[in-house]
Amino acid sequence: MAILNTRGDRADALTTVTGVPDHEYRGPRGARGDGRRKGGRRIGSHVFLIILAIYFIVPIWWLFVAATKDTAGLFSSPAFWFDDTFALFSNIGELFTHQGGIYWRWLGNSFLYAFAGGIGATILAILAGYGFAKYRFRGRNGVFGVILGSVMVPLTALVIPTFMLLSQYGIINTPWAVILPSLLSPFGVYLMRIYTQDAVPDEMLEAARIDGAGEIRTFFQVALPLLKPAIVTVLLLSVVGTWNNFFLPLAVLTDPQLLPVTVGLNRWTALSNAGAGGEQVWNLITSGSFISVIPLVLSFLFLQRYWQGGLAIGSIK
Repeated sequence: MAILNTRGDRADALTTVTGVPDHEYRGPRGARGDGRRKGGRRIGSHVFLIILAIYFIVPIWWLFVAATKDTAGLFSSPAFWFDDTFALFSNIGELFTHQGGIYWRWLGNSFLYAFAGGIGATILAILAGYGFAKYRFRGRNGVFGVILGSVMVPLTALVIPTFMLLSQYGIINTPWAVILPSLLSPFGVYLMRIYTQDAVPDEMLEAARIDGAGEIRTFFQVALPLLKPAIVTVLLLSVVGTWNNFFLPLAVLTDPQLLPVTVGLNRWTALSNAGAGGEQVWNLITSGSFISVIPLVLSFLFLQRYWQGGLAIGSIK
């Protein structure tokens, strides 16, 4: 009874001071108003994310729908819906045989260029970024400034100088003409240096050296496991950049057997745009484009757990 009386006295006192019953009192800062504002912000952010999701999904949806149509259906049926004839498997079958199945050769070339260039660029970025972050040497800031400045240079501006340089060594129209320039990733070096500075404490490296570990063992057993999220990020960026590279292979390759899928599909597009004098292979272009994006989508889906692991490590720290 004493407790009930105390509560009743507090409620009466609150009603007397504020003029509002206790069950309707909102507090000194308008807690209910803050809740409404926070709810409105959440709704706004959700709407914004939905709009972004639609923006990214619509092109993929169109590409998938277009890959299921034949050439006639591409121009006669709705753009974002299926035609009466589902021709995806027949299009893929025609890809095997058109021009001797050269599309699959282009797809294999893209895998070769992307993974050779991407893995090589990642290895160089790891070593360079770790060196810039954890070692002190003369001219370090100046060299890193040059690398950082090269990030601002468009890649298309370097194609002609790269072509002239490669032609002097006689490797034009060879796979090395695409792989060697892809090994350089200034942004990857920058990203690895920034991440290494925060993810690998100097005290941990010093402790390993005190325990008798050499520099190579310290790098592979202490530093490298902590850099997995950044390594995966640089690897994916390098692979995707090389896979989608168009202007460099177009400039340095002339043999149709060496073309990546991007340049090869462009040749088919030019052939189809020729009108009555050319061969209409729009159905092969759309189905080939759809198949070419599947490896990249799968790579992001299977490797995203490394990013999640990196975020969890950061939260524990």
